[in-house]
Amino acid sequence: MSSPAEAGATAPAQPTDAPLPGDVVLTGDRPTGPLHLGHYAGSLSTRVALQGRCVQTLLIADLQALTDASNRAASGGPAYVATQVEEVALDYLAAGIDPALTTIAVQSRLPALAELTVLYLNLVTVARLERNPTVKAEIELRGFARDIPAGFLCYPVSQAADITGFRATLVPVGDDQLPMIEQTNEIVRRVNRLAEAPIVPECRALLSATPRLPGVDGRKASKSLGNAVPINATADEIRQLVRAMYTDPGHLRASDPGCVEGNVVFAYLDAFDPDAAAVAELKRRYRHGGLGDAVLKRRLVDLLEQVVAPIRERRAALAGDRSFLRDVLRDGTERADDVTRGVLRTVRQAFALSV
Repeated sequence: MSSPAEAGATAPAQPTDAPLPGDVVLTGDRPTGPLHLGHYAGSLSTRVALQGRCVQTLLIADLQALTDASNRAASGGPAYVATQVEEVALDYLAAGIDPALTTIAVQSRLPALAELTVLYLNLVTVARLERNPTVKAEIELRGFARDIPAGFLCYPVSQAADITGFRATLVPVGDDQLPMIEQTNEIVRRVNRLAEAPIVPECRALLSATPRLPGVDGRKASKSLGNAVPINATADEIRQLVRAMYTDPGHLRASDPGCVEGNVVFAYLDAFDPDAAAVAELKRRYRHGGLGDAVLKRRLVDLLEQVVAPIRERRAALAGDRSFLRDVLRDGTERADDVTRGVLRTVRQAFALSV
């Protein structure tokens, strides 16, 4: 019988404001399409800032991408996921990730992670997986109902294998991923109890100042929903997407008082406008009446172009040298393979398996 804490009754994992000396960072993305500004504001900019301060690995989670049945149907299946591995790596490099400071690895080329996942599945119940708030939300978003692919239901266990496979102590995530961190730590405690020693560490979540950026329609920003601003968007795409952003449907004229809460334009201004005092004044004027949506959107278009243009230009330059990109992925994955195989040997001993 598991204790209430082990059954998921513990408090949510708490974010931390800064890395500690000796922290090991692991994070990554599923290669299901281009990264967007939600990724950049929520985690990718944090990863860039952590370079040189922590041991850091970015994992391109192509195996986890295969768990999304709707993606397979809509986007060409596993072959599409395979094409996106290099594209996500390009996004990382264009956003400022330095492969000399951060390891970039491909999940499917790290067999130790798959075996860790299988071992950890023996420590988790189906009921616990179904209670995970992040999983529940994703199931509803994709309309799975009871037709849930087993791989999708179990992907929190795969994430736990990824995190522990690198002995990660700090994981930059959006706030919707906090339940995943807590579930990872539940698995860690069970593994360590089996081993009768702390062979893998618990981890902490690191949230950015913008842990969740909405899509242009006010829903969660998602590659599959097509409501996000790609981090390599063209100037025309930025204008079109900002023009389509949800504001306040009751704000029909500039003179009308408007609502800031739930207004996507203000969410993006909060995330990307460096002049917080100016944004606060815009909010005051909008609430009072006398400020039109068009003025706000023009300001946002200019801001986003300033953010995206350098990324877009670096990405275009890097895309012309695929051999360099593949070298980065090969070298990073080889380093990651050494680390994860070492962790697997230790965990196998906890399960009384021969090494």
